[in-house]
Amino acid sequence: MKLKTFPGGVHPHDCKHYSKDSPVKELPLLQKVIIPLSQHVGAPSTPVVKVGDEVKSGQLIAEAAGYVSIPQHSSITGKVTKIDIFPHPTGTSQTAIEITANGQDEWVELTDTKDFLSLSVEEMKSRIRNAGICGMGGAGFPTIVKLSPPADKPIDTLILNGVECEPYLTADHRLMLERGEDIIQGMKIMMKILGAKQGFIGIEANKPDAIDLLSKLTQQEKNIQVVALKLRYPQGAEKQLIYAVTGRKVPNRGGLPMDVKVVVQNVGTAVAVYEAVRFQKPLIDRIITVTGSVVTKPSNLKARIGTPFSVLVEACGGTSGEIGKIISGGPMMGCAIPDLNAPVAKGTSGLVLFSTQEAHFQEEHTCLRCGRCVDVCPMNLFPSLIAQAVKKEDLKTADHAGMTDCIKCGSCAYVCPAHIRLVQWIDTGKIKLAEQQRAAK
Repeated sequence: MKLKTFPGGVHPHDCKHYSKDSPVKELPLLQKVIIPLSQHVGAPSTPVVKVGDEVKSGQLIAEAAGYVSIPQHSSITGKVTKIDIFPHPTGTSQTAIEITANGQDEWVELTDTKDFLSLSVEEMKSRIRNAGICGMGGAGFPTIVKLSPPADKPIDTLILNGVECEPYLTADHRLMLERGEDIIQGMKIMMKILGAKQGFIGIEANKPDAIDLLSKLTQQEKNIQVVALKLRYPQGAEKQLIYAVTGRKVPNRGGLPMDVKVVVQNVGTAVAVYEAVRFQKPLIDRIITVTGSVVTKPSNLKARIGTPFSVLVEACGGTSGEIGKIISGGPMMGCAIPDLNAPVAKGTSGLVLFSTQEAHFQEEHTCLRCGRCVDVCPMNLFPSLIAQAVKKEDLKTADHAGMTDCIKCGSCAYVCPAHIRLVQWIDTGKIKLAEQQRAAK
């Protein structure tokens, strides 16, 4: 089988051996959860409960605050004990709702619509909207918005992202092996909503068992195909995945997948869509990989949203060495966090713990002008030029060089022999440019 891919990118050691053979294990009932009001791109959700309220598992506790926003639901049965500022998985502190369990797991009423594929598009969309689903690959974009393209942007292709190119992470891999049929059903729902005539599931070649299984499950499907992809990071990024699978190139300078008639969704999102449309189940849990050299037993866990990271580590037998760095997400695009007090959010795909030896700090040196960052940039940018312009506060040059097209994949910094923190400099430039543009209005 010829493997497809995209130009640029890198191939870091995937380190998936820690957890790839660990079946998903569901955590026991929690004593307490912390549910952030901002788990997605867009406006934070607005609380509809107050301290002292009793809530059931799956009950609405915060409503969407606008079109680009999603509702939040309680992941346990208990009492609202705080609405306050808490640690967030992005490494910041944000408003969240704390719920203390009462020892029960009493759910809101769920219904099984066995002929769910016969539901109208509007009813399907309503159930997805009410379930509070956002992209579960890490980006966190509200799913209902991606499934509602404007009338002048018809969609003919849906791509499911089963690439999981981030090193260490194996949650999507296990999901594909253990819930392949549900992924396909979720894909069919989204294809019906979008009116897409064809669907592809992109999976990297280091997951041959997932490729084989999903190929068998789609053998009788005329318009769904599994595409095996060459190992290359960041193949899971939307624009790179679209190019690898279809050969279509999403335009730079603000171009979106729908500009080339494509929508991309994560395989985890597909399962959440299936559960929402068939059972009207809100998104209150997800699979997360807890891994790293200091984790005693790296695992893939089914955790309720709001589960403190410390509980996840305990479920993996704790640690066997001194922790040097904690990453929420993957090591290439994840966020460094100060401790294990932050909770699982809907887009939290992994928790990686590095030893003190692995987490050593490297000083920046002068750019060698070797061009390696240019060679690997999947967006065809000149990262060192942009970073240098930002350092000199020349935002006009940085913007002209395509700074806002950077997807923060970290490929440039990964290969830089001078250890220049290119992603951080470019991100700093984006923030300053946005501030400058707001001030000019």
